[in-house]
Amino acid sequence: MKVSEADRAAAWQAQSLLLGYPDEALRAMLPMLRRVADALPEPMGAPLRPVVEYLETGESMTVTTEYVDTFDHRKRFSPYLTWFLYGDTRKRGMALLRFKQVYKTAGLALDDGELSDHLAVVLEFAAAHPAPGRELLEEHRAGIEVMRMDLRENDSPWTGVLDSVSASLSPLRGSDREAVAKLIAAGPPGEDVGLEPFAPPTYLPEIIGGRR
Repeated sequence: MKVSEADRAAAWQAQSLLLGYPDEALRAMLPMLRRVADALPEPMGAPLRPVVEYLETGESMTVTTEYVDTFDHRKRFSPYLTWFLYGDTRKRGMALLRFKQVYKTAGLALDDGELSDHLAVVLEFAAAHPAPGRELLEEHRAGIEVMRMDLRENDSPWTGVLDSVSASLSPLRGSDREAVAKLIAAGPPGEDVGLEPFAPPTYLPEIIGGRR
C-alpha cells in the first residue's frame, strides 16, 4: 500500500505526541489524535487507536506511573535512539552530535544540555522535515524494532505507537535484521562514560512547545 508523504507526516506527529508524558495537555489532544488515527492508512492508524483509548480511559495516576516505569526505568524501552547502537560509550556523543547537526541544518537548535535523539523529538522533527527526519529514523531502524518488540513482549500500552512507527518506515532489510538479532542477544555496548540517557528529555522548544 502506497503511503503519501502527508499521511506519513501526520502519523509521525501523532506518534510523537502519544510518546509524550501523559499530562493534561496530552489528554486534551486525545480527541484530535483519535481523528488522526482514524484518517490514517490502517497499518499506521490502527495501532494508535488502542493507545489513545488507554490514555482516554485509564486512571490518571496509573497511566502516569506506567509511563515512568516504562520509559524512565527500563533500558530496553529507552526512547533514546543512539543508546541502542552505542550504549553508554564515547561513540554515543558523536552520534548525538549528528542529530544536532541535522537539526541545525534545518534551522533548529538544541541547548548543550539537551539530548537530541529522543524518539518523540525525532518524530516531531520528521513531521516538519520529512527527508532528513526519515533518514535519522531509518538509520536507527534496528533500535526502533528492538524497542517495539520489547514493548510488545511486556504488553505495554504504548506498543501500538512503535507498531505505527515501524509501519511508516521501510521494511527491515537483511542488515537491519542482523542488527536486531545482535541487539537482542547482546544488548548495546557497555563502556560507561557518565552519560545519563534516561533523564527526562528537554524537548526542542521550536518544535514541541511546552510539552514535557
